[in-house]
Amino acid sequence: MNDKKLFSDFEETTTKSWEAIIHKDLKGADYSKKLITQSFENIPIKPYYRIENNDTLSYLNSNPNEFPFLRGNISKPRSHKIRQNILVTNYIDTNSKAIKLISSGVTSFGINLSQKNNFSLSDLSSLIKDIDLSRIQINFICGKNYLQITKVVKDFLSSTVFHNIDFSIDFDPLGHYSISNFLPTNYKDDLKSLFNQSKQINGFKVINVNTSIFRNAGSSAVQELAYGLSIANDYLSIANDFNFNIDAFASKIMFTFGIGSNYFFEISKLRAVRVLWSKILEAYGIKDFNSAKMNICSVTSDWNKTAYDPYVNVLRTTTEAMSAIIGGTDSLLVNPFNSSYEEPNEFSERIARNIQIILNEEAYFDKFIDPSGGSFYIENITNSIIENVWDLFLKVQKEGTYHSAFDKGIITSDIQETASKRDMAIAMKTEILLGTNQYAATNEILDFTLPIRNNAENTLKLYRGAEAFEKLRKKTENAKKRPVVLLLIFGNLTMRKARASFASNFFACAGFKIIENDVVTSADEAIKQVKLSNADITVLCSSDDEYLSFSSELYKSIRDETIITIAGYPKKHIEALHNVGIENFIHVKSNILETLINFQNTILK
Repeated sequence: MNDKKLFSDFEETTTKSWEAIIHKDLKGADYSKKLITQSFENIPIKPYYRIENNDTLSYLNSNPNEFPFLRGNISKPRSHKIRQNILVTNYIDTNSKAIKLISSGVTSFGINLSQKNNFSLSDLSSLIKDIDLSRIQINFICGKNYLQITKVVKDFLSSTVFHNIDFSIDFDPLGHYSISNFLPTNYKDDLKSLFNQSKQINGFKVINVNTSIFRNAGSSAVQELAYGLSIANDYLSIANDFNFNIDAFASKIMFTFGIGSNYFFEISKLRAVRVLWSKILEAYGIKDFNSAKMNICSVTSDWNKTAYDPYVNVLRTTTEAMSAIIGGTDSLLVNPFNSSYEEPNEFSERIARNIQIILNEEAYFDKFIDPSGGSFYIENITNSIIENVWDLFLKVQKEGTYHSAFDKGIITSDIQETASKRDMAIAMKTEILLGTNQYAATNEILDFTLPIRNNAENTLKLYRGAEAFEKLRKKTENAKKRPVVLLLIFGNLTMRKARASFASNFFACAGFKIIENDVVTSADEAIKQVKLSNADITVLCSSDDEYLSFSSELYKSIRDETIITIAGYPKKHIEALHNVGIENFIHVKSNILETLINFQNTILK
């Protein structure tokens, strides 16, 4: 057998040689501006990574199920828990629905009891009747009733011997405070009570640090992790003050992370946070490294979901689910595609559930452990996230606690700054929301009223990135007359087609009616088209050099009948076009949202 190595006849390509070719091809252009991109996490992303980029990453020597758990908490492949939330109105009906869902593949429930008072042992028995608690995870969404529900659950679990139970309570007062401005004065005593009730019951978690609130306020992944870990650290500090066993207390905490659409960053995020949590618990002096295993529930983000073209949300949640599973989540809630603007129905819940089932059963996502391990790109992004999160975490600690940092406005202002950048990216189309700021379906009409958010003062502002565009389109729909845009096409074939397509996409984002007629060859034909169309906006679509030949005569004839707009920004002719009287230009550097709002206000005034 020939054991000669493959490609041994070829010289190894070094990083230096790669860089030499790149600099040659750039012809003097700035390498960092052309090829280095900056994420919202302020992490520079290189155009390529090589094996030497991994040489300094010491944690790469760890295996799955080894401290600091970068590569996950398990040593053998297993399925994550497939979660679905249920709002409880009737206990018996909820139980019937749960039994049906279990037969459909659900292995974890979020039981929403926030609207229920006087929860009893009998109610709990009705809820979980005939459910195999050794196989099904139960997560209680409690609202203000967390103490009462915890006591009922504790009494139930103490009355019988259960094996491998997996229960949780969503107690997270600091997280709730961040979005409601309400914090129980005795929340530290409540935490003590919850721990004492649960400490003898393995598998019963009573704290759920929900960082998805940061994600749905427009934060970066780094901010989400840093502030979530800061909240958890406050809870650890309280436990320390009460002289709790830190190993035991850590086992009572789970985390819920929001998963966005930045595919590789979201994979890296879950890997990074396990390392950071391990290091924090190590600093608290845990005795058993297994106590540092982080229990993670992931939930698909609301921030990037849209009311228009809502089935695109199915694709978004699919990639988010993939990131969460590859990143090593323990359980996963895929929100139904319509959950951000209306109550989900049986169909949308089934689609959400089946995304996970397909990933497991047909894509074999339950047959591996940490498949991204060793990837030059993902490992370096993971390391960058670890370093940046740790820096931000330490900044919070300098303020004393998360609570004090939040009260000073440090948390909200930091996240608002990132959210504003993301809003601007959507407005400038450097971040795409398909169906919203790109390739919008012009004839789509919403037959419902968009929900109004009531964010409390001095708290995180929860919203979706598409909301400003949706408000714009809804105003168009509610108008007595729908604005009409005529694409006036002439001249160079390549340029007129490209600019007509651009202009159509541009104005479709406001729900305006788009008219594209035959190519015109003279100003007289153009004037005739404009008058027949009764267009509110007329967009000239041609090459830069051909705009001047039409603009002067056109402007004089139709300036009082329509808003003349140029598709593109012909720099060398701008002054001449201004002299003609044309002031409106749409191009790739336009703030599309601001521009469309101005057009809309002018037409619908």
